[in-house]
Amino acid sequence: MRLDVLTIFPEMFPGVIGASIIKRAVEKGLVSLHVHDLRDWSKDKHRKVDDKPYGGGPGMVMRPDPFFDAVDDIKRRSQGRPRVILLSPQGRRLTQPDVRRLSREPWLILLCGHYEGIDERVRVGLADEELSIGDYVLTCGELPAMVLVDSVVRLVPGVLGDQASVVEESFSDHLLEYPQYTRPPEYRGMRVPDILLCGDHSKISQWRRHQAERLTAEKRPDLIENGPTNSSD
Repeated sequence: MRLDVLTIFPEMFPGVIGASIIKRAVEKGLVSLHVHDLRDWSKDKHRKVDDKPYGGGPGMVMRPDPFFDAVDDIKRRSQGRPRVILLSPQGRRLTQPDVRRLSREPWLILLCGHYEGIDERVRVGLADEELSIGDYVLTCGELPAMVLVDSVVRLVPGVLGDQASVVEESFSDHLLEYPQYTRPPEYRGMRVPDILLCGDHSKISQWRRHQAERLTAEKRPDLIENGPTNSSD
């Protein structure tokens, strides 16, 4: 998989992409990750990529031409057709089925906004889809881009050592993950459930499923209401 990120703050990314699972995925050659400074495509002598909004109003709006020129240039230097994603608070909320779907794409380009927003023509004429990581507003689109990169990369085949962990984790079956325990068997008066120590894997599997259903009903009943029939995959 190839990932390209267009941002005016490329210095925000090394800490995220240079550690843990993402770093190992890049080192293994499973993922090719490129962070680009959008200002490199500015035609302004001061490398500005924003301007005052038409119609007046507070703040600045990111211009469309640097985004279009950057994506055109990146496409010319590479083969294939990327899926272009705009990170925006107005986008559809990112879900695990979205992450699974995007992890199967060979090439993603992520567009990070800033200031008071991005010129509408970027959304209409350049982005294939618009995604949000939640119903709140952040200073910039770099943090959502990092979240998307992390969630997608870990599902690329071969990135995680044990693929079963991907199948059993939260949201994989529209359920939260069951409770996890490790040593010691008792700590500060709290004991590991006896069934996890019994060695009967069939009973353990049944217990885990029941616990996942119980926790989901208690903490996130919306996941049950909006189950497999209402989700995209």
